[in-house]
Amino acid sequence: MRNKITYILCLFLLLNSFSSEAQSDKQKALEAKRVKYQKELQQLNALLFTNKKEEKSVVSLIEDLNYKVNVRRNLIKVTNDQANLLTREINANQNEISSLRDQLTTLKKQYSEMLVKSYKSKSEQSRVMFLLSSNDFKQAYKRLQYIKQYANYQKEQGDLIKAKTQKLQELNTDLLRQKEDKDKLVAENRIAKIELEKEVKEQEKLMASIRKDQSAYASKIKKKQQEIDAIDKEIDRLIKEAIAASNKKAGKSSTSKGFALTPEEKLTGRNFASNKGKLPWPVERGVVKVRYGTQQSPIDPTVKINSNGVRIATEKNARVRAVFNGEVLAVAGQKYSNPTVLVQHGNYITAYRNLSKVYVKKGDKIVTNQAIGEVFTNNEGETMLGFGIFKDSKPQNPAGWIYKM
Repeated sequence: MRNKITYILCLFLLLNSFSSEAQSDKQKALEAKRVKYQKELQQLNALLFTNKKEEKSVVSLIEDLNYKVNVRRNLIKVTNDQANLLTREINANQNEISSLRDQLTTLKKQYSEMLVKSYKSKSEQSRVMFLLSSNDFKQAYKRLQYIKQYANYQKEQGDLIKAKTQKLQELNTDLLRQKEDKDKLVAENRIAKIELEKEVKEQEKLMASIRKDQSAYASKIKKKQQEIDAIDKEIDRLIKEAIAASNKKAGKSSTSKGFALTPEEKLTGRNFASNKGKLPWPVERGVVKVRYGTQQSPIDPTVKINSNGVRIATEKNARVRAVFNGEVLAVAGQKYSNPTVLVQHGNYITAYRNLSKVYVKKGDKIVTNQAIGEVFTNNEGETMLGFGIFKDSKPQNPAGWIYKM
């Protein structure tokens, strides 16, 4: 009986611990997401919506608003998820409280009956008589063990009541906190939805003005994409030239698609690869406005935007920082574009595009977080860094490499 009670007590505490930890982990994960989206909105407001002096183009305004609306929707969704999880936790706690109260009532009744029974047979005389009336020593020993077990059983029943009472008190405290947290989340979401409605109305108004001459705007987007494609081609040419030169120097075939590396360069490449997901941002403050890959234009869904890297909106005069130790492979400049700096890290290349100033030159050895230039700001007050990562000449998704991108 003693082992059974101990088992029940341990199981009760263990199950409650696992259940609360699982719920807590879910809440922590959701809270981390909510904080992330809140910070992203703050950055967006600071970087994209504070320049009232410069008149942005309608296209830029819609791109900015689209981004903001998506982040706001994500924030509302994750806040809803948190509130719903809290509702489930509150309901579960309320059910558990009711169950615990019923269990406590039964336990206390049983414990009370046991104490009364124990009191009636409490005197030393009755215990001694119980032992002396044994037929032999073996039976006396068993009766003595029974008396001890019964005493332990009483103690463990009392401990189980204490544990359940404490758990009940904790659940009640937790319930009050959960209800307060849920009320805060609901209030926050109410404000977020009002802001979202305003932003969507502004978005619709801008889209209505574009629809009057959508073909002209679509033409501008295509022209911008052509300029980006031209820069991509130039970067590809420079990287392939460098690959061919490295293979020629090593006495290998110039048609090889990968760099011929020295032992030192191989080590740099391995170190770069081992830091995947932990590399620093190329600017101190920024939000990714255009992500890697092919995506629809927010202005005209029939127009595709191809991105070999990411485009990061940042602050005016923002300094560009190298994300890892390396050597400047090239400083490229097109006739109709701003300079691009390519930095080699073994068989990896990082590209920093749309610079207004360049602090480095080809062949310079650089270290992580070293300033290599400044981001260009256009006439509309938009400061956008193009950033890419290549393995040999193959583009990589920077979101998988840069910390929390």
